Amino acid sequence: MTMDADQVWLRVRARLRAAVGEDVFTSWFARLELEEVVGDLAHLSVPTRFLCSWIQSNYVEKILEAFTAENETIGRLHLTVRVNGQARPRLVASNEPAAETEAQPGVAEVRTVPALVTSQPASGTRANALSGSALDRKLTFETFVSGSANEMALNVAKQVASAAANNVVTFNPVYIHSSVGLGKTHLLNAIAWAAGASDVSRNIVYLTADHFMYHFITAVQHQSALAFKEWLRGIDLLLIDDMQFLQGKSATEFGHTLSTLISGTKQVVVAGDAPPRDLEMLDDRVRSRLSGGLVIPITQFDPELRRAIVQKRADQAASRFTGLSFPAPVIDYVARSIVSHGRDLDGAVNRLVAANQLTGEPITVGLAEKTLQDLIRSRETPRVRIEDILKIVARHYKVPRNELLSSRRSRDVVRPRQIAMYLAKSLTSRSLPEIGRRFGGRDHTTVLHSVRKVEQLMSQDGELTQEIELLRRMLEE
Repeated sequence: MTMDADQVWLRVRARLRAAVGEDVFTSWFARLELEEVVGDLAHLSVPTRFLCSWIQSNYVEKILEAFTAENETIGRLHLTVRVNGQARPRLVASNEPAAETEAQPGVAEVRTVPALVTSQPASGTRANALSGSALDRKLTFETFVSGSANEMALNVAKQVASAAANNVVTFNPVYIHSSVGLGKTHLLNAIAWAAGASDVSRNIVYLTADHFMYHFITAVQHQSALAFKEWLRGIDLLLIDDMQFLQGKSATEFGHTLSTLISGTKQVVVAGDAPPRDLEMLDDRVRSRLSGGLVIPITQFDPELRRAIVQKRADQAASRFTGLSFPAPVIDYVARSIVSHGRDLDGAVNRLVAANQLTGEPITVGLAEKTLQDLIRSRETPRVRIEDILKIVARHYKVPRNELLSSRRSRDVVRPRQIAMYLAKSLTSRSLPEIGRRFGGRDHTTVLHSVRKVEQLMSQDGELTQEIELLRRMLEE
């Protein structure tokens, strides 16, 4: 690509940013790259097929307009999906008309003529088949440590991946639930990698609930909901993580997608922090669909599994750092002292490795006691979940839990709801927007108002203070 082309592209990006605004530019154009300019054709690339499809459906004319304003000889766009960080194939100069250009595998080409823009969809490739939220290459079946708490979930995940790789559906849908840090995300990532290993044409998509909501809301805002729905319905294997965060119309759209994919014999795997029956933000039909599949819990890790996880992570670290050693007493100490969840166990090993590498101090029980104080102290205070708060507050005030999540404004519902939000802010690490989503999709300002209101009432009402303290003790027991 010539320096002139580079300069043109910088000016085109500036025009796009000014035309659509910073937020839209960051969402859809930040990862758009100019590969080359050949004659009257500009070759652009993006990292995922979804982004490619979205830009084709919504922004081709705007991009072409910006190019033409900077260089009037450019009259066509060629959009490809980058594979392993590179866009292929490269273009060659040709005097043949655009209509006779043959589309290459993995390429989405946009051909333009006056007042007309058409597109040809991309063929599947490994890079764009595994689109959606980012997958972690470290989260595979090989790195997953199994025990009595998660053995069934692991076996089912392997069966699903094997069946999906052979275009077969087994249990459908599969719903995996557990508290935080026990391996749900690891299993969903592992399924995606294993199912896509043998057939790069399979359309395998992993999405967090937040990612799903973001794309759906953006599609509605840009009047492109139909294109988003068609993309979802073309998926062969859909993996949805953090289902508990799905709210509002996005949850309804997920319900439609779930029904369509299952009816079309496409595999769906979902993970959440509670059983389907406890996902109050979903309507009854979606909860019923999820409950009607295979529902698998992952329970709290026992000492044997915790020790196996620490040993596995220590062995992995030792393979990367020459001379690194985790004595057995340290392994035992970490497994015995950190009882919260798997991520804290991983974090403990990482901290000890960092301390060793930065200071040269050998890994001993003494170093572990000094380095892991906060992780060990955290076991003294059990983790409180918003689901627990909803149950306790609903039972204490004799208000149905779904009423706490509803839009009802009667006093007998508003006050318990405000108290529940106050407890969620006081006893959990959730942010205000997260709490708002868990309470029926409310705005973070509503949560902040509730917290401040309860604090004000507590300063004026000793009985209310004692009542909330009682609720707090019930939740922390």
